[in-house]
This record gives sequence, C-alpha cells and structure tokens, in this order.
Amino acid sequence: MTIVSAFVPRRFDIPPAEARYFQVDADSRLLGHCHWQPEKRKDTPILVVVHGLEGSSDSNYVRGIAEKAFQRGFHVVRLNQRNCGGSEALTPTLYNSGMSGDYRAVFEELSNSDGFERIFFAGYSMGGNLVTKMAGEFASAVPNALRGVCAVCPALDLAACADALERTENYLYERHFVTGLMSRYARKQKMFPQRYKLNGLGPVRTVRQFDDVITAPQFGYRDAQDYYDHVGAKRVAAQICVPFLMITAQDDPFVPYASFQAAKISENPAIRFVAPRHGGHCGFISKHPGAERFWAEQRIVDFCLSHASP
Repeated sequence: MTIVSAFVPRRFDIPPAEARYFQVDADSRLLGHCHWQPEKRKDTPILVVVHGLEGSSDSNYVRGIAEKAFQRGFHVVRLNQRNCGGSEALTPTLYNSGMSGDYRAVFEELSNSDGFERIFFAGYSMGGNLVTKMAGEFASAVPNALRGVCAVCPALDLAACADALERTENYLYERHFVTGLMSRYARKQKMFPQRYKLNGLGPVRTVRQFDDVITAPQFGYRDAQDYYDHVGAKRVAAQICVPFLMITAQDDPFVPYASFQAAKISENPAIRFVAPRHGGHCGFISKHPGAERFWAEQRIVDFCLSHASP
C-alpha cells in the first residue's frame, strides 16, 4: 500500500492558492500555499499541512487533505519545509527532523499577526514528527488558538526508522530517499559553496550515512545517533496536552509500530491513537469510494471539525 498510494492518479477540486512566505528565523523563510475562504475571516478555522521527507506542498496527500478541509469550510495552508517545493533560496540551511521551531513560528504568525483564532496542524511522516514535537514542547502551556494537531505515521524514533530502511525489503525506499537528499544537497552546495562541500564526504548510500556526514555536523550534533536522540518526538510525546490525533499502521515498513508502544502513546489521554493493522507508510487506501477512499485524510478533517467549535 505504501508504493501504490504514491502513484494513484488524482485530481483535486480546490481554488488556486496564494503564495505566502513565513519568516521562521532571521535568515530563513518557509513557502506556503494558502487557500482562503471568502473574506478571509479570522474566526474561520485554519489547517496547516506539513509534508514528509522529500515531499512538498504539492504532494498528493497534502493536496488531498487541503481539498477535503477547504470543502468543509477551513482555510488551508500547504506548507513547504525548508528547501522543499523549490524554495532552496529562502534559507542558507538544510532541513532536519528537529526544526519544530519553524512550525511554532508559523503558528505564532497566523495567531498573533494575522489574528486567526482556531488553528490546526497536520503532518505526515517527518512532518508528523515535527508537529508532534511542537505539540510536546508546548506541554501544558497550549495557546488558546491551537485547537488540535494530527500526525500520520510520524517518525518519532528516527534511529529505529533509519534501521528499518536498511532492511533488504526497503532497498527501493532507501535509494529513493538518499537520491533525493543528495540531489538537494548538491543544489544547496551550488548556492552556498563556502558552507557546503562535495569532496571528501565519503560514500552516502543510506539515510543514516547522510545524517552522519551531512545533517549531524551541519547542525552541531556529534553524529547521526546523537541527532536522532535529540530530535525524535518520542522524547516529548508524554507532555502533549493539546487535542491530538495520531494515526499509524502496524505494517508500516519503516516507521516501526514498536516505537509507538515504547513511547507509550496510547497512555496519553490527550492523544487519540489509531493504529489499524494495514495501511503501509502513509498509504491507508480504503476499498470505499468518495471521501473515504483516502482514509487517513478524511480522519484528519473529521478530527479537526470535531474540535473547531468556537
């Protein structure tokens, strides 16, 4: 289901988006694509969608959630992580799984600057880890405007995910991710040759190797394991107090179900934990037609609607 879901042809019925740049630190911005309901009312709920590793605001699942949410009356922001969706020039940095501060900055801009009163976040895979980490870092000090957070197959334990990707049956997934990461790194190197090097990196054939030789040193971590230990949302999941929907599949090939059990996700009363036996990695294609066809997308919109009352 993981592979199939990525190639299912889809068309989306949603109005054209307005580009929006969110300042997330002194020298970095994120590119969002915003779909505003008429009059851009501040009391209309807004859903911010964050894609996964090597995805973008144009990923099918991002557009699918946007379509469903917009049709149910939400403003929607399809957000690109740093460097994604052709936005490499907006930041001198790479991106990583610990940059939850970027999404807190987006939330604060929408809440404090724009005045939106009911804000939701949804993230897939790497994006799921980021929004989970943001929610855990808020702990009990949840801002009034943050009404709910959703995560689908969040990579809460990055070391376990990196290990799973190295299994033989996941070779194609690993190669896809590493090819994309190295291509993105090469583009950044051309833009910032003094900051990034191509020579002397050594072989990079796995995600863990990429994080060892590129991600970790760029962000001040000792190595990939040190990076994984610091940025996985498993460290803060117990602190989540905001209404939270977490969906994963027990047969996810590279986000091990055991990582959710180890983090005791189901014991947190703020988290609605849904873990069907099948679904793959962010797949969840249902046999039912219509809105239920892409099952997890519909669950996100239903959850946000249930918490969107003024």
